[in-house]
Amino acid sequence: MKKLAKLVLENGTVLSGKVFGAMGEVSGEICFNTGMTGYQEILTDPSYCGQLIIMTYPHIGNYGINEEDFESKKIQASGLIIRQESIIPSNFRSSNTLSNFLKKNNIIGIQEIDTRMLTKIIRTEGAMNSIISTFDLENNSLLNKVQKIPSMNGMDLAKIVSTKRKYTWGLNKKIKYNIAAIDFGIKENILRLLESHKCQTTVYPANVTATDILKNNPDAIFLSNGPGDPAAVKYAIHTVKNLLGKKPIFGICLGHQILALALGAKTYKLKFGHRGCNHPVKNLLTNKTEITSQNHGFSVEPKSIPKNVEITHISLNDSTIEGIRCKEKFAFSVQFHPESSPGPHDSRYLFKEFINMIKKIHAKT
Repeated sequence: MKKLAKLVLENGTVLSGKVFGAMGEVSGEICFNTGMTGYQEILTDPSYCGQLIIMTYPHIGNYGINEEDFESKKIQASGLIIRQESIIPSNFRSSNTLSNFLKKNNIIGIQEIDTRMLTKIIRTEGAMNSIISTFDLENNSLLNKVQKIPSMNGMDLAKIVSTKRKYTWGLNKKIKYNIAAIDFGIKENILRLLESHKCQTTVYPANVTATDILKNNPDAIFLSNGPGDPAAVKYAIHTVKNLLGKKPIFGICLGHQILALALGAKTYKLKFGHRGCNHPVKNLLTNKTEITSQNHGFSVEPKSIPKNVEITHISLNDSTIEGIRCKEKFAFSVQFHPESSPGPHDSRYLFKEFINMIKKIHAKT
């Protein structure tokens, strides 16, 4: 028999479910992901640090866990909330079940939860903190604890998930370009795609200085995805300000927000964020619609965009900014994840545009 577990939200909602994964207690900001697949990549994405993830699709674990689809070395999410676990995975690459994977990483999950009802609460009331417990089942006690959890506003989580020392990805004889990537919580598929475009990437800690990067004379700068409030990562904003105009810059997700802040824009917290692999985005430069993978709780304020910065992409769900560029500084960024993993490949052309920008700069020098 599965043991009882409880989920309590900041607004007082109490839900009972069954243990799924490790035993214990965990708290964080609750959010939902609308993807039908990709739970392995989602769990190991550093952008989910400090969050409890609701999967809106009812059956999770269908194809198990494999050794190839990790986005980092461990589970980064704080906890997982699902409707029902598929206990017998079916996939030729599967080497483990999702439940065992959670136990191995000491990650707490809860199942037999009405996840669609829970999603509606968040859509109506907005993002909020929550707690999952497998041993404290007293409602008032759990509500007391959840009220003490700090808000995601003002929280710098990039310093937690970032590498502590620089390392290099893509050591082979076909390398043409040297990229300096600032790691705010970088996904490994970004590094794999840069390597496929003949890039050797040196990955730096989030608190690296512009001087440390420029002394190695890279061909371009990449600003990675990551968790938390972009406005709280002040050291990175300062670094990017000092890099603008000196090297081509490409940013994704948190990197997009930090680039926008460095250019003089402002950011704000979305009501419940965008998370899933089915979000439609309009490319204003081509007038085409792209289906994108997304994972963010903050966005760039449209009215704060400086005159020398152009909006290149918008969300077709809520018209929020999904991409910008500043031609005079050789910089562009997108809010969504063109590397997908999981998700569609509609936007992978952006990596080629990054390489083309580098080629143009080389041609001028």
